[in-house]
Amino acid sequence: MDIRTVGIIGAGTMGNGIAQACAVAGLDVVMVDISDAAVQKGLATVAGSLDRLIKKEKLTAADKDAALARIATATDYAALQAAQLVIEAATENHELKLKILRQADALLAPEAILASNTSSISITKLAAATQRPDRFVGMHFFNPVPMMALVEVIRGLQTSDATHDAVKALAERLGKSPISVKNAPGFVVNRILVPMINEAFFVLAEGVATAEDIDTGMKLGTNQPIGPLALADLIGLDVCLAVMEVYLQEFGDSKYRPCPLLKEYVAAGRLGRKTGQGVYAY
Repeated sequence: MDIRTVGIIGAGTMGNGIAQACAVAGLDVVMVDISDAAVQKGLATVAGSLDRLIKKEKLTAADKDAALARIATATDYAALQAAQLVIEAATENHELKLKILRQADALLAPEAILASNTSSISITKLAAATQRPDRFVGMHFFNPVPMMALVEVIRGLQTSDATHDAVKALAERLGKSPISVKNAPGFVVNRILVPMINEAFFVLAEGVATAEDIDTGMKLGTNQPIGPLALADLIGLDVCLAVMEVYLQEFGDSKYRPCPLLKEYVAAGRLGRKTGQGVYAY
């Protein structure tokens, strides 16, 4: 399939990052969200990100202008009708994603591909809720999208070879390094990563070490660029908790039990960088 226009539902952190990556790669983008304020905020984030790339001499001012010109914004899903691929990048909430995907599914051309940027929800389940299960796929980008090379291309039980191959080729066109993954809770990276973060909260709760020492130990001892607790703050503690709850439900294995301290932080509204306070203060 020749993908020329990509629709993106959600102008938040992931949505605007995907929009930037697509626009810089020369694709036309339609970014949709519930309000004009939300899409304009997303567009402003893209502009700021492109400005930083100009300062680093990775992009020219002309490149920035061309990329921004390729991003159209809308609050009506009807604007997605011209897209050959639509990527849902909404909050990690199963019911919300189902509602969005059904709305988009009803509007798209029969041959269009529908993808979800979910980090934990079953692609097979989401695909089954649409009228195009063979043209449904997971396309899991990592934050920050413009900088992170990985894309997990997740096949649901119903995903066709043609759909998988088209989306993998698109990821490569964006300059990403895609890996092919079978549908399973958490896929590959988050299946390993989020339980590690959860375990770091248990270590913190038990008073084994301070947050700073836990993070320093993991950085220096395992060669990670950021410690698990600082990473949790970057991801959002509410997101980490939601993912662990999905694992516990899907696997039925107590090893995925969310740490009570993580639940306490979320209950207190200490969600990380986005609220100015998580494990650390920002």
